[in-house]
Amino acid sequence: MIEILAADDHAIVRKGLKQILAENQEMEVAGEASTAKELFEKLADRRWDVLMLDISLPDQSGVEVLGHIRELYPAMPVLVLSVHDDVQYAVRMLEQGAVGYLTKESAPQELLTALENVVNGGRYVSHALAERLLLNFSSQREKPHHQSLSKRELQVLSLIASGKSVKEVGSELDLSVKTISTHRVRILKKMGMKHNAELIRYALENGLAT
Repeated sequence: MIEILAADDHAIVRKGLKQILAENQEMEVAGEASTAKELFEKLADRRWDVLMLDISLPDQSGVEVLGHIRELYPAMPVLVLSVHDDVQYAVRMLEQGAVGYLTKESAPQELLTALENVVNGGRYVSHALAERLLLNFSSQREKPHHQSLSKRELQVLSLIASGKSVKEVGSELDLSVKTISTHRVRILKKMGMKHNAELIRYALENGLAT
């Protein structure tokens, strides 16, 4: 029997999940948690085959919870169930280590299919969400990297590319060195780069240097 732990702050949702699996002879919701605290107590108490995780728990966000779970229980598959059908929510949870993402409006049969997939080492997102993820991925690839930057981040990038130090950039923008350093780290992350040299080369190639 595949034993599932369901973490959701709504009792009616947990009850619905149990009812969906009630007639399944291979899976059952064997444990429930309504808060992150209760969830980690249940995780420490015994081994679970799958965790169904709500993205919004009352005492901690699903993203934070998932990060801790990946550190403590890296092998345990986590299927996210969310009211959010926004692509960004799905991307964030999948990047954080979830093996599947479903909205709570999904049909019961789709939930069963998703569970079967993740239990067997696979991944799962609904067909509708998969299409939107692909479209989002394609559109992101077509856009220049710097279009993901805020106006302030573009200013910082341009000044760094012109050869100014972090201190000089801060002085020109009337911001602290710490703030400029934070912007620089965010710029590198958004651009998928590691060093100033890469930023400078990109800025010069794309006419962004001041």
